[in-house]
Formats: sequence, structure tokens, C-alpha cells
Amino acid sequence: MKPEIIQSLTKNFEEHSYTTEEGIEFWFARDLQHLLGYAKWENFNKVITKAKIYCEVSNNEISNHFPDIRKTIPMPKGAKKEIQDLMLTRYACYLITQNGDPRKEAIAFAQNYFAIQTRKFELIEKRIKDWERLQARQKLTYSEKELSELIYEQTGNDRNFGIIRSKGDQALFGGKTTKQMKKRLGISQNRPLADFLPTITIKAKDFATEITVFNTKEKSLNTEGKISAEHITNNRSVRKILLERGINPENLPPEEDIKKLERRVTSEEKKLGKNPKKLK
Repeated sequence: MKPEIIQSLTKNFEEHSYTTEEGIEFWFARDLQHLLGYAKWENFNKVITKAKIYCEVSNNEISNHFPDIRKTIPMPKGAKKEIQDLMLTRYACYLITQNGDPRKEAIAFAQNYFAIQTRKFELIEKRIKDWERLQARQKLTYSEKELSELIYEQTGNDRNFGIIRSKGDQALFGGKTTKQMKKRLGISQNRPLADFLPTITIKAKDFATEITVFNTKEKSLNTEGKISAEHITNNRSVRKILLERGINPENLPPEEDIKKLERRVTSEEKKLGKNPKKLK
């Protein structure tokens, strides 16, 4: 997510926040509905119901985080109408966003925005970058699992996946093997290379893998040689795109161990559910 988009969304969410006399920050559900891109209140209310269940399971009182209120809104010809609304704490908003689709930019932003107890832009930006890297790594895991199962189905050998993935890495990293890349980046040989790669490289590996999965199915590739050739071609093609954009994947520095990153993000989320600020 681009910094200017994060800054714009941060401003938008902050402009719709309120503070009680006790200093507790909150949002109105009707405002959050539109901030998250839900067209119908009925659909958004279903998400709120799920969030209330999670609130209760985490041993927090629903009434402290989702108090009901009534609002009077103007109607045509001077009429007025009373509608249902809720006051939502930061914790309530966080639970709501966890039930949204993270592929939508506003929801992906909100999941991270409400997860931290400060509105400092730099912290939000960093957490979103961490979150995007975790999402990319998880996606690559799913893609590689699908390819592994497909290779076994097509060739009957569960060792072929490791061979094919290694050949793909060699094509992506300009002739350097997985083992050589681990040594180059100072990674233990018993850890997956992808756990230390930057987001752009993880996504590159995932894209090449997705194409291999697609073409293996479409072309009915049924031998290690054919699938390897396909995977090598796809990784070379992705490498070509990266190089054209001035990105040399084997020269990018390693990033934080994905396991440590995952533990830190998970820890932050657990802390959020322990004694969160509540509305009185």
C-alpha cells in the first residue's frame, strides 16, 4: 500500500473518530460502514454481530464496546427518521475489520489501523508493511502446497516438488541455487529461503508458482521434466520483469525472520484484547 494512500486513509478514519468525556476514543457504526465500503447497513450489521461474539469469547463485555444508540436523521420535505446506530471502541472496530475482506484496501488498512493504540502515521505504515509481508508469505505457502499436491498427483513422486522448486529458485535468482542464496543472505540451511525474503521477492515466487500450477493443469503436464521446464520458464519471465524495473532479486538484502515477525504481530493483537479501553 502506497504511503500517500495510507496517509489519506489515516486522515479519513481520524476525522470520523470521537472522544467521550472520559477520554475514550470511539467511532459510530454508521460512519465505519461507509469507511469500510459496505453499501448496505443490513450486511454490515451481520459483521457487527460476528464481532460481538468474538468480543464475548475474549471475556470482554459487549455493552462496554458496542453500546446501542438511536439517531435522528433528516428526511425529504423536512421529515425526520430515527435509526439504529452503535458507538464502537477501537477494540470493537478491530474485531469488525477482522471479519472483512483484506483484499479490499480500506479493510486491509483498517485491520492494522485499529490494531495499534496510537495514531502515529509511521507506526501504521510500518505495521501495514509487516502485515503485507506476512500475507504474501502465507499466500506463497498455499501456492506451493497446491503445486506440491499437483506434482504428486501428476508424477506419483513427492520428492519432485523440492527438485522443481529449487530449479525455479535458480532461474529467479540468476543462476544462484537455493543453497547459494541462503549462504549469500546468511540464512541457516534448515530454514526456508522465503522466510527471509522481502515482500517483492516473495510475491515474485508466488506469481511464478501460480502460473506453473495453472499451466500444469491446462497443459496436463505429467512428468518432473515437463513441470520443471514450465517452472523454470515462469521464474525466468518473472525475473525479466523485475530486472526491467531495476530490481535484481539476488541483490536485495534479507528481511526479518518471518516467524519472529508473525510472533510480534500476533502478540500485538493479543494485547489489544486484554483490558481494552471501554465505553461507560
